[in-house]
Amino acid sequence: MVDDNELERLRDIAVPAPDGEAKARAFAAAMTAFDGQEKISTAPQGTAAGLRLTERARKLWREIMQRKLIATPAITALVALPIAGYAAFEMLKQQPPVIGGTGKITETVADKPVAQKPAPEQPAVNEPLATAPAKEKKADTESERRVEDEAQIAPASPPKPATEVDSLAKQEMAPEVPAPAEAAGGNAAASNGVVRMGLSAPGDAAKLNRAPGAVADSKLMAQPAPVPADQLQPQEENRDRIETFKTNPVHETAQDPVSTFSIDVDTASYSFVRRSLKEGTLPDPDTVRVEEMINYFPYDWKGPDSAATPFNSTVTVMPTPWNERTKLMHVAIKGFDVKPAEQPKANLVFLIDVSGSMDEPDKLPLLKSAFRLLVSKLKADDTVSIVTYAGNAGTVLMPTKAAEKEKILSAIDNLEPGGSTAGEAGIKEAYKLAQQSFVKDGINRVMLATDGDFNVGQTDDDDLKQLIEKERKTGVFLSVFGFGRGNLNDQMMQTIAQNGNGTAAYIDTLAEAEKVLVEDASSTLFTIAKDVKIQVEFNPAAVSEYRLVGYETRALKREDFNNDRVDAGDIGSGHSVTAVYEITPKGSGAEQVDPLRYGQAKVDNGGVANANEYAFVKIRYKLPNENISKLITTPVTAANEVSAFDEAGSDQRFSVAVAAFGQKLRDEDQTANFGYDRILEIANAARGADPFGYRAEFLSLVRLASSLGGTK
Repeated sequence: MVDDNELERLRDIAVPAPDGEAKARAFAAAMTAFDGQEKISTAPQGTAAGLRLTERARKLWREIMQRKLIATPAITALVALPIAGYAAFEMLKQQPPVIGGTGKITETVADKPVAQKPAPEQPAVNEPLATAPAKEKKADTESERRVEDEAQIAPASPPKPATEVDSLAKQEMAPEVPAPAEAAGGNAAASNGVVRMGLSAPGDAAKLNRAPGAVADSKLMAQPAPVPADQLQPQEENRDRIETFKTNPVHETAQDPVSTFSIDVDTASYSFVRRSLKEGTLPDPDTVRVEEMINYFPYDWKGPDSAATPFNSTVTVMPTPWNERTKLMHVAIKGFDVKPAEQPKANLVFLIDVSGSMDEPDKLPLLKSAFRLLVSKLKADDTVSIVTYAGNAGTVLMPTKAAEKEKILSAIDNLEPGGSTAGEAGIKEAYKLAQQSFVKDGINRVMLATDGDFNVGQTDDDDLKQLIEKERKTGVFLSVFGFGRGNLNDQMMQTIAQNGNGTAAYIDTLAEAEKVLVEDASSTLFTIAKDVKIQVEFNPAAVSEYRLVGYETRALKREDFNNDRVDAGDIGSGHSVTAVYEITPKGSGAEQVDPLRYGQAKVDNGGVANANEYAFVKIRYKLPNENISKLITTPVTAANEVSAFDEAGSDQRFSVAVAAFGQKLRDEDQTANFGYDRILEIANAARGADPFGYRAEFLSLVRLASSLGGTK
């Protein structure tokens, strides 16, 4: 019996090295046995003839059973195959196959032979690296041989143009090792119409590019599983931040006769709506700010005679086109148009978002083209600085006179996207540069261009608001220009533009950039009045109800009107601002609010003062370099009224058509039964002078909305 110690000792003995002579002897013995085996007869034990009787019976039975087993599936196949073929034919008639969602049958190997390159082999530790090319060449030869063998199995389908398989080619070539430059961009189609894909080397292309007809046979390649036709493709996440708001309600004049709001000269909403409609979708109602749509268009309102009075107001009362029992009170403001020779010097800081999300054609490339247009508009002694932000802020261009145009344009052209969005640091750096080249009694403005959030630093809108308010007091204002979709923070744009004494615009095309930064450059850059507020008091003896169309995000408290510390909107040179009220005349029967059971409060003098007035309009404003507001008042009487809608001016009627369109897109009750055809009719009749085609474009947008909204 072997003890454990003996077993452990045997386990620890080293394995002897193989003996070369023993291996040679074993190999020779094996070869001798193999050679002898080939000489042995195929029937070493007995012969096939001379079987016993029992063996003959068994053989006969075995052969009968083999034929039976073969016949049964053969008969079954003859019956089943025609049935299966007919069923498949009917299914194909009802729903043709869809490969890759394109509705085209994918090519065979004859259409696009693929040489699958094997994974590169790792050389042994003791193998010279110089042998690697030889192995790669051998792999290529084997790959070519496999393609030639497969090409002789089945007939080929006619070759298809390369354009039909371009997208598939890109998908299949993606995981391959990058091809040389001559094969990377466009050699998908050979001279004989064969699509070559996944070639491992330039030599493969030459080997596969045979004469016409050489590649005649192939077999069907394995394809990915087809995507169901009704399966929705995943959509990109839309991270646009839009402020939600409720439509202005109807107010009963006896209980709430005063309406107060800040003016709004922004135009971002109209551009956003336009892009949505042109992309084939109705806009989100919260992106539709009716006042911004109305104020997008230039109007020929009567302006002031001198800069001493920064703007003039015109009030018109007219019938409501969508409700025959109510009227519209149309308030139009026109700012003084500063002549180019009288415009003050400008100190502009371009604060440009170059974060990674800006790397799209409608973002940074469009932004660069837009600011190039603005630079061409500046005077020689104006100053331009450029600050970028992405992860951290950086100064690209120190304050430079516009006379050095090439230097400024070169700095713009060299901007490249990359990084996260450190907006707070960028704003601080921009204000710092603006202070360095501050122009007294001039235009000092930061022009922020971005596609969305400030995701590094102060990202809360309230914190940004406080930062902007603090810098605004130094005399440096801020305007915001939004670009692109999917990451747009419209809410942030509105917040900092309103508190930076600037405007918010959305630039979706180069034509819009030209409108905002070239055609409207004076109103965009040169402020003639700041903190402009409007307050309207309605006469309860003449007006029972009223509602303000738009301006929901600009509402102010009644007491804010006389408080000069409360910020409001600004008016630029030549700006047009329009506000529309829908009013219900006393006794018209169109009231939406039930009267009080216990009657109305009475006045001591037995009546209402100024009973012949519809309303009293008050406008409060400050001059750009002053902190004490001034007041303009306008009583609204029958003298301001026209008896028929068509008697109003063309600009008034066109602006009402835009107001109706905005309400229609927001699906408001007042315009629910007012069709797009009526809006088109009014706008077309009031189109008037349209030198830049803005109103013609509006007509096309109404048609688009009509087709997308159906009978709505």
